[in-house]
Amino acid sequence: MEERRPGLDPAVAEVRLAVRRALTGLQPGATVLVALSGGADSLALAAATAFEAPKLRLGAASLTVDHGLQDGSTDAAAAAAAKAAALGLDARVVRVEVGAAGGPEAAAREARYGALAEGARSVGAAAVLTGHTLDDQAETVLLGLARGAGATSLQGMAEASDLEGIPLLRPLLGVRRTTTRAACAAESLGWCEDPHNADPRFARARVRSTVLPVLESELGPGIAEALARTAAQLREDAEAFDEMIDETIEDIVEHAEAGISVSAAALAANPAALRHRIIRHVVASEFHESLTRTQTLEVARLVTDWSGQGPIDLPGCRARRVGGRVEFTAR
Repeated sequence: MEERRPGLDPAVAEVRLAVRRALTGLQPGATVLVALSGGADSLALAAATAFEAPKLRLGAASLTVDHGLQDGSTDAAAAAAAKAAALGLDARVVRVEVGAAGGPEAAAREARYGALAEGARSVGAAAVLTGHTLDDQAETVLLGLARGAGATSLQGMAEASDLEGIPLLRPLLGVRRTTTRAACAAESLGWCEDPHNADPRFARARVRSTVLPVLESELGPGIAEALARTAAQLREDAEAFDEMIDETIEDIVEHAEAGISVSAAALAANPAALRHRIIRHVVASEFHESLTRTQTLEVARLVTDWSGQGPIDLPGCRARRVGGRVEFTAR
């Protein structure tokens, strides 16, 4: 654990330790880019990065994305950048145009991550850091449960993922939102509140302001931590399944005319969970489409309940039984 200097606030120490662990391993001389919204989570992340990066001989910059969705957004973005600059970061602001595809939340997220990727390339960043917390992870899992999503969605966010070829790190996934606020308060860093975070039109806002507090009240404290643990356990399971798929798929998959085919006998020999993952993996890797559980089960019936049924239309492809193989071809 970190040796705390006299007077160092515990919340500040916790955030700094989380950031140090995320940055350790990056090559000295590299630059990291902090996604800074001006909220408490990203501001605490920026302050900790500004403190820890020089100790690891890393450069640090910040990027604030102005979505232009609210009155005064330009001033708010400039204020956030000014705070980052005062911390010693190379602070930048970029204005984006938010489309409408997928709804306002998804469109804003797509624009934001596109800007972060471009900003990272412009400064030669070795990684992008975002301020997602344990509370964000819990909210993500709850939203996935409400949608009836599969294990992939319930895994939540990974501590490290990919953003257009650039490592995307989430150092604060094990840190509570109350801790980031306490850290900002201890360092006299005033943060802004995004009105969208309390807007009941958005599902995540309702989960944040109503659902999680009710669960904590009715079931006792620790719900957010339990949801985050569930996500971590599912991610471990998924990684194990992925290794099994990689070991299995080379032996049972063959290229077919305009598509790919899989041995029905080999699929049948695998447990249902692995069989379904192989089916989804084949369609995703070959046709870049995702199958619903209902669609996956229909394809699996070509293996486990074959009675001469015809082809099955799927997103981007068609599945059919051809002799001892299940064939996937482009539509």
